[in-house]
Amino acid sequence: MTVDSTDEELRHSGYQPELKRTLGGFQVFAISFAFISVLVAIFATYGAVLNYSGPVGIWLWIVAAIGQTLVALVVAQFAARIALTGSSYQWASRLANPKVGWFFGWLTFWFLAIGVVAMNSALASQALMPLLGMAPDEGAARLITLALMLAEAVLVIASTTLLGKVTSTTVGLELVILAVLILGLGAVMVFSGSGTPDNLVSQGVSAGAPNYFAIGGGLTAGMIMGLTTLVGFDSAANLAEEAKDPFRTVPRAIVSSVVASATIGLLFVIVLTVAIKDIPAVTNSGSPVAAIIRAQLGPVVERVLLTGITFAMFGAGMVMIAACSRQAFAMARDARFPAHTLMRKVSPRTNTPVPATILILVIGVVLMVVLPGDALLQLIVASTIVPALLYGGIVVLYLCVRKRLNTKEGGFSLGRFEVPVAYTALVWVAFSIFVLVSPSDARVPGLVVLGLLAVGGLYFVTLLVTNREALETEPGDPGAF
Repeated sequence: MTVDSTDEELRHSGYQPELKRTLGGFQVFAISFAFISVLVAIFATYGAVLNYSGPVGIWLWIVAAIGQTLVALVVAQFAARIALTGSSYQWASRLANPKVGWFFGWLTFWFLAIGVVAMNSALASQALMPLLGMAPDEGAARLITLALMLAEAVLVIASTTLLGKVTSTTVGLELVILAVLILGLGAVMVFSGSGTPDNLVSQGVSAGAPNYFAIGGGLTAGMIMGLTTLVGFDSAANLAEEAKDPFRTVPRAIVSSVVASATIGLLFVIVLTVAIKDIPAVTNSGSPVAAIIRAQLGPVVERVLLTGITFAMFGAGMVMIAACSRQAFAMARDARFPAHTLMRKVSPRTNTPVPATILILVIGVVLMVVLPGDALLQLIVASTIVPALLYGGIVVLYLCVRKRLNTKEGGFSLGRFEVPVAYTALVWVAFSIFVLVSPSDARVPGLVVLGLLAVGGLYFVTLLVTNREALETEPGDPGAF
């Protein structure tokens, strides 16, 4: 499909092309892969697996990878038919009704907005400060976080082309670092005999823990690494109006980013686990991945790792800001977002939604300044529950409206496998939500999510009272999809 015909479909949907189509196939893939950022996510969550499940918990990565791939296949079915900025907000608004779509959009917006803060906070404290030799300091970390968000927002505003180039570069760097680490650790262990394959079946410090094998117990908790890593693959769909040939490139990017991340991630955690020399010492270290690299390959390679993680996290932060700003823009142009007249504006010079991007920066600044350490941490943990809720909603929506979806010629389709894939994905999402909320320390994050829904509900009621038409009308002809 040519760009011209794609823009004709955009006009038929009720919108004028305001965003510039500059993202090629690899750049679209890079956006989803950068959001997942498997190197960064494993760096941040591997310690939790060692603490809750022990090294043997890494095998739950396979379960999470299969489940998230099923969800990605369902998401790709929508992306192959409705290529509009706003992703699930647009899909639900046009195929269910605008009121349902609004809640999809609200949850997606806050998942992304909190994710921006979480990514940059981790970048400052876990990668950049150690790389620069700075001692842990919450105040300094917050200032660095604010500076990082400002830099990312400026680059995102500058141009979508620049966003694509930066994310492609950081993804390429991340893939190279992962390959070097996997091959380097493997070679060192083979030639020095320092590897311990028995680690792959060890419960580590969790051995003998009560309820270890129970549902919601220590072993099950190890699934959190996969569940919190293999998310955000739908971010490519949120920039569909800036992608070339989106009906093909976006669904392919969604599925391939999950499969690639899952495969490379599994190889990485297996090699890491075999490379552990002292399980208790690594488990109790502040950064288990860095400790393993340092013990096997030395401090120089550890610094190389931190450098790569720093760039990868910066690229992921840019993707999150871009995706979140597009979510706000998509809702605003339908008059369904606060200050929608301002938030829908696109710069004629950069072809980017400048006010919406600045809004994400402002929200990040407010959260960093207002919330103390514990409250900010609870908010970040709560954001891990939101994507599971969103993906569950998307799967349910697909099962309800799948008969009304028309396959584009040559477009992505599951064919006769669509029903079994969708129902299996639904079972998986239900289970993953249970895993995320079952730990006793998940009570506060659960309340935070309910709070976000309550605030959204209040604004939803406000819209019903002051601008009901915005929630009852649809632009264009939804029957075309």
